[in-house]
Amino acid sequence: MPRAYIGVDVGTTSTRAGVFDEAGTLLATAKHPIRIWHEAGDIVEQSSSDIWEACAKSVRAAMAEAAIAPDSVGGIGFDATCSLVVLDRQGEPVTVSASGDRQRNVVVWMDHRATAEARLINETGDAVLRYVGGSISPEMEMPKLLWLKRHMRASFEAAGHFFDLADYLTWRATGSLQRSTCTVTCKWNYLAHDGGWSAPFFKRIGLSDFVSEKYARIGTEIVAPGTRLGEGLTRAAAAELGLSPGTPVGASLIDAHAGGIGAIGGRDGGGGATDVGDRLAYIMGTSACIMATTKEPCFVPGVWGPYYSGMVPDFWLNEGGQSAAGAAIDHLLKSHPGHAEASAAARSEGVDLIEYLERRIIARAGDASRAALLARDVHVLPEFIGNRSPYADPDTRAVIAGLDLDSDVGAMERLFVAGLCGLAYGLAEVIEAFAAHGVHSSIMIMGGGASRSPLVRQIMADTTGLTVALPQTKEPVLLGAAMLGAVAGGAYASIGETMAKMSALGRKSEPTAPGMAAFHARKREVYKLLREVDRGSREAMREGAGG
Repeated sequence: MPRAYIGVDVGTTSTRAGVFDEAGTLLATAKHPIRIWHEAGDIVEQSSSDIWEACAKSVRAAMAEAAIAPDSVGGIGFDATCSLVVLDRQGEPVTVSASGDRQRNVVVWMDHRATAEARLINETGDAVLRYVGGSISPEMEMPKLLWLKRHMRASFEAAGHFFDLADYLTWRATGSLQRSTCTVTCKWNYLAHDGGWSAPFFKRIGLSDFVSEKYARIGTEIVAPGTRLGEGLTRAAAAELGLSPGTPVGASLIDAHAGGIGAIGGRDGGGGATDVGDRLAYIMGTSACIMATTKEPCFVPGVWGPYYSGMVPDFWLNEGGQSAAGAAIDHLLKSHPGHAEASAAARSEGVDLIEYLERRIIARAGDASRAALLARDVHVLPEFIGNRSPYADPDTRAVIAGLDLDSDVGAMERLFVAGLCGLAYGLAEVIEAFAAHGVHSSIMIMGGGASRSPLVRQIMADTTGLTVALPQTKEPVLLGAAMLGAVAGGAYASIGETMAKMSALGRKSEPTAPGMAAFHARKREVYKLLREVDRGSREAMREGAGG
């Protein structure tokens, strides 16, 4: 009987489920929103119970759309944002919120409450930091855990389990406390190449609690993504998901890394063996991840990693990123006076706002490459919540230059294109940092919602000089998660084999229009000036704080 495989993806605002066949063909998808609380002071929280419930609803809906029986599902895999989940010893939620609400037990990846703790950890200069580009981010879990210990000691002590969200989902599905190499290596400072946690690091940063308890609350058994966990779905989890008890469950991936797995190993039309080391993955959602794999470790200042087996087994991963990507574009558009008019026009045409703007822009410009000319006089440094790479500066903020009093949709289009250019220039800085330290790629595979945009892909290609390709599937993140289920279920022997069998490359970017490379080079000079303005203004205000 043909088998199907399910991938479950938990993003920042919703859960999604996808059902795939053994060849990686998408059979059905479904989506369900999740709650999120934003508070002053860069506080962003969620509920693990709410997230699990949304996962269950998404899986049930996708299964109904696919019209397949539960016993035809050969495996399921989960991916999620790198958010911190806190549970007590009985597996019940422990609050991380000043509200005291127990359901608010997830510190979301984009929560920057632990910026001071990240600085304290970085000041230790511990050798472990070499494997996060020399500087830990407040988006990672150790600063968050240190924040909890310092500011919510009762919750820290009451916790029986600290999970990365993706590992929470596999625990909820199977009861297994095993953690994924991907999650703990990339976000918890686990040293996969050494096969363990660093006791001196924990003691130096003020978290010796974990050493004395032999890491029981953060993970004592670390396994490769796709490893079959426990006895598969428990009866309770199977009932909630609408699947059969015992359905194989694979160890998890971080969401962007699932997108990487679903994208970079795909078959190319030219045939021949796939060299994942020549392919860069750019997974663009609320934030963006820029991921490259190498056979040997490459140390790139300001870029996370190198992580051994952090994404592709037996390869080292370097992970650049942009803390605000889709979120930056959404914020730019919502802040423009033309937003209401453009949104109404998009609704009347039955498309979303981005597609509406893109159609108008390409029609005016003639092609996607020359569309960037609309942003000749508007410039954006779109770093609303800091720079993740290559400067590792969480205090960076956005700068916009060239605004006038125009409030029509045309002015909104110019701002939109300028924002895309700003994201592309940040991407180019990461790629150049990679290359300067031995990480080279000739092709970039884009995933995430924005990757479906010809305008986005072309601006990225024109700016970086790389060929930009789409995965053949429109859902590489869900496919990557489903691949975990396929490995756990025994359909394929390894992640590497699964990538070759279940994924392929699709459309590639067009050649850069004449003169556009030089145009982007000039705009990048302005972009650098905006970064200097941001740094200089912060420095000036720090110097004047006392007077």
